Amino acid sequence: MSLIRLLSGVLSVVMCFSLQAQETRAHDPSDHLMVLPGSLTWKDGPASLPAGVKFVILEGDPSKPGPFTMRLQLPPNYKVPPHWHPAIERVTVLAGAFSMGLGEWFDEAKATKLPVGGFAVMAIGTRHFAFTKEEGAIIQLHGIGPWGITYVNPADDPRGKRSER
Repeated sequence: MSLIRLLSGVLSVVMCFSLQAQETRAHDPSDHLMVLPGSLTWKDGPASLPAGVKFVILEGDPSKPGPFTMRLQLPPNYKVPPHWHPAIERVTVLAGAFSMGLGEWFDEAKATKLPVGGFAVMAIGTRHFAFTKEEGAIIQLHGIGPWGITYVNPADDPRGKRSER
């Protein structure tokens, strides 16, 4: 019985050091990232969203596998028609107000207004729509790439209207 306790204790210590080594590698200071709001360079697009939005990628590459974080600056009275994503999407409202609703039809009456600090998670394939009112919004979107957007009605996809941008 004491041999089993000894082996169990040794195994526990080995596992503890193994987990600690993994944690140390995961939090290597060279991987540390801090972003100051004044250092952001906002760009037009992305082309997959209706014109008027600005965005900046904070970390990762949304077009590739792996984690990413981006911010979107949405102007007043901005609308994103019903759509869905191929991966889980998480949204946090940083400024203004951002309204979202579920379904394949744009219906403001069925939306929820998310104020600053509001948070939403959409499962893979969840049909939803979004919009701002007079104040616009800044949202932070993060997930695991590749990120994509598929519009319920293909005619709503702005990628077919690039010449208008």
